[in-house]
Amino acid sequence: MADYQQIKSELEGIAVEDNPALVKQKSRDFYWYSPILKAQLDNVVGDLVVSPTTEEEVIRVLKVAYAHGVPVTPRGGGTGNYGQAMPLSGGIVLNLMNMNKIKAIHPGRVVCEPGIIISQLDKELKEKSGQELRFHPSTAQTATVAGFIAGGSGGVGSITWGGLRDLGNILRLRVVTMEAEPRVLELSAWDLQKVSHAYGTNGIITEVEMPLAPAYDWVDVIVGYDDFMDAVRFADALTHRNGILLKEVAPIAAPVPYEYFTRHKPWLKEGQSVVVLMVAPHSMEPFAAYVEKMKGEIRFRSDKVESMKGIPHAYELAWNHTTLRALKIDPNFTYLQVQYPSPDHVAKVGKMVEIFGDEVIGHLEFIKFDGAIQCSGLPLVRYTTPERLEEIIRIHEDNGCPIFNPHRYTLEEGGMKQTDTIQLAFKKETDPKGLLNPGKMIAWDNPDFDFTAGKNYLFPGLQAFQEA
Repeated sequence: MADYQQIKSELEGIAVEDNPALVKQKSRDFYWYSPILKAQLDNVVGDLVVSPTTEEEVIRVLKVAYAHGVPVTPRGGGTGNYGQAMPLSGGIVLNLMNMNKIKAIHPGRVVCEPGIIISQLDKELKEKSGQELRFHPSTAQTATVAGFIAGGSGGVGSITWGGLRDLGNILRLRVVTMEAEPRVLELSAWDLQKVSHAYGTNGIITEVEMPLAPAYDWVDVIVGYDDFMDAVRFADALTHRNGILLKEVAPIAAPVPYEYFTRHKPWLKEGQSVVVLMVAPHSMEPFAAYVEKMKGEIRFRSDKVESMKGIPHAYELAWNHTTLRALKIDPNFTYLQVQYPSPDHVAKVGKMVEIFGDEVIGHLEFIKFDGAIQCSGLPLVRYTTPERLEEIIRIHEDNGCPIFNPHRYTLEEGGMKQTDTIQLAFKKETDPKGLLNPGKMIAWDNPDFDFTAGKNYLFPGLQAFQEA
């Protein structure tokens, strides 16, 4: 058992918190979106929260933790949805939110610390340079930039810019290793794949350089359609109009908008599906002309309301905020992450709607993937049993719609269903004792795990919590 009193004395001068309620709070994310993960991770808690303010302090923390053999789980705003930043072996929760400065703003790029909140970063960028990040998660008001890089894949703006793993969407990262003498590494270009979307399992990000785009006063728009597939066809056709500048395009099926978008309810029509959009101001006139051509109904425009006070941003109706808004009112919902590969993505969506009806309620996000427009899905699932959830997943996959499973906490099961050899090799080099965010990379713990067996991986380090 680690001597945490000794560790605290060795970390003197760095903010340390061991109040059980606060440690528990910092050991959590939105894992409870999944009834499966809620059962598995409900008792997970760290032993200590350490909040460095500089890279030097991060190095000190990692050095002490390494000497004591204590796990370290990095954490930003805790807005992940599948336990990405939960300490499955206890130990130190490394809270990076106090490292939140912008270091430099240049034309087309920004250099900043890992813990800055994304909306704050965008606000300062816009004020100082008329620029903004290319894309951000729907949790921009609470998520940190490095948390997004380590746990996210795309978001609001991906319709134009693609995803985080697309070459050029992250420019450079500084990363500290977990060794007896921690090293500071600078990664760029292809090397970024070693740590992007790796949940902090193979290095702690201490500095970020991101590319920027021109900032606009984006107009939030909601377009209504009586039939969900008409909404999908409109969204697909619109995203192929090269001259209309968009940042967000999300078709969402009834009854979700009217039932769960409570602040927008005065503008919505019961039983109607919608497309939630963000449109550049100079594109609004051609956009409105196209909506008319496609027989849609503009229900809401943020540039036409008296005040947006108390009304959420359009992006806070989309991505996983859609799930959150439904869950607040009906806790029997959960969700899936689905890919509908192009070019027949619309037909694939139609097939799933036909098969599942109201059990799996459509919610799509249009994105650019390898240069082509397609859509991914975050459909709402009326949850009954784990077995039925697995069956729903299997039916999607049998119909050519891969699932990135949000009911798993490991890197491999949630996405690739195979070992990421680049990330594994990098972990061997940067974290020889396996102390960084343990339990999230199956390949590290069990290289022989059979991804085809249909069984989910259970990290042995979780046992202590499950017996608690």
